This record gives sequence, structure tokens and C-alpha cells, in this order.
Amino acid sequence: MIRSLVLLAVFAAAVAAHPGAFTFVIGNAVASQDFQFKSAAFALRTEGCADPAKPQITATAEGLVNGTRRSIPVKVMPSHRPGVYAVVQNWPDGGAWVVSLRGTCGDKSAGAIVPFGPQGMVRESAQFYARPATNAEVDAALKALASVK
Repeated sequence: MIRSLVLLAVFAAAVAAHPGAFTFVIGNAVASQDFQFKSAAFALRTEGCADPAKPQITATAEGLVNGTRRSIPVKVMPSHRPGVYAVVQNWPDGGAWVVSLRGTCGDKSAGAIVPFGPQGMVRESAQFYARPATNAEVDAALKALASVK
């Protein structure tokens, strides 16, 4: 119940920030209520797309491991519910990692940077955009995350 309320609050904040925009809402994989996602890194939902089955979503894990920058394509799995997806972790443990999400729905686009700490997703530090995140924004998020570790 509390998780649902938190997810609803995050959704309300995203919609208030970009009314009518195509956006992502992120949450723990269990929030998707889809059994196949139980071991995913996190779940996401799209908002603001006229046809929730149409968004094109890609993700890349961006990391700093021993001072070396790494990029790994990440699988985004659709749910049986339109507009709901899971991001599967395939990046290694250790180092600083963020997942950069990119999505389009018609002529609308969205992006997000989702950081990961030792305990998993750091939702309160996620950043959302009405466009794909820039390389500079991803680099800044990685540096900030690496300085905390």
C-alpha cells in the first residue's frame, strides 16, 4: 500500500512538471504487479502517449568502473499491461552505474537517468527529461554517484 502511494506521488510530480508530456514513472519491480518482473532492476510506466502500446523504449547502463567509462545495452521487457516495462540488470556489480532511458511516442520524447547504489535503484536521485538525457548529464550523474561511494 505504501509503495503504491509513493509511486502515485512520483507519478503526480512527473505529470505536474510536464502536463500532457510523454514521461516515465519508475518504481520497484514488484510495483508492476507482474510476476515475470520480480527479479528486474526496476519497472517503469509511460504516461502521455495516446496509444500506451506504441512507445519505443531503449536503455543503456552507463558505468564508471575503476575510473573507466563503460556502456552496456540493457533489455527493456514489455509487460502484458500496455505502457508497463521492466529493466533487467545485466551490468556487473561494483563501480558507479546509472541507467539512461530513452523513449519516443510519435513526435514526443522522454528520457531519464536512474542511479544505482549498493542496495539497488536510488529512486529519489533519478532525473527525468522531456527529451533524451545528454552525455554531459549522464557523466554528471555518474560523477555524483561515484563521489558518494
